[in-house]
Amino acid sequence: MRLAVGRPLAFILRMHEEIKLSREVSAVQIPSGDAMILPTGTAVFITQRLGGTYTVATSQGLARISSQDADALGIKPEEEKQKQEDAIRLKDAPLEEQVWAQLKGVYDPEIPVDIVNLGLVYDCSIEQQGTKKVVQVKMTLTAPGCGMGPVIAADAQAKVMTIDGIDEAHVELVWDPAWNQDMITEEGKMKLGMI
Repeated sequence: MRLAVGRPLAFILRMHEEIKLSREVSAVQIPSGDAMILPTGTAVFITQRLGGTYTVATSQGLARISSQDADALGIKPEEEKQKQEDAIRLKDAPLEEQVWAQLKGVYDPEIPVDIVNLGLVYDCSIEQQGTKKVVQVKMTLTAPGCGMGPVIAADAQAKVMTIDGIDEAHVELVWDPAWNQDMITEEGKMKLGMI
């Protein structure tokens, strides 16, 4: 996948040191979204470490590894603890602010900018349905054919469901209007080196 900024993502994302997986890991192949197994000893390079997941380059292409398997990458749980503590600080904020904060923790595994700053979230509302508080999110992708769409939507739903007081979360992928780079926020453009 390329952003419409004239340079491939491989240029934006830098490879780091080689890591050999200490155990077998379930992963998601990028961009197809297919499940795959990475065997013990597989050589990987972390290309992105955002939103509690890890995008790694392997000899089979890019894959996404969840935070629950971070130990196989040699990442200590203490490093993730700080991220959780930051989330706890938001607990006293209004629900809407907490929802947006959680959505800012969701990333397309190929782009180092969250889905909010990429302009992928078109609408987010909290509705009272009987005794339940339900979050409704409408979002899109940078390309309609991206196989990672359901994975990214599931990430968004899971993050929103971590908020106390939210009973349900629904994330709908929509294609109208079509996404374009003008929808990226100023913060997102700065992270991508566009301004």
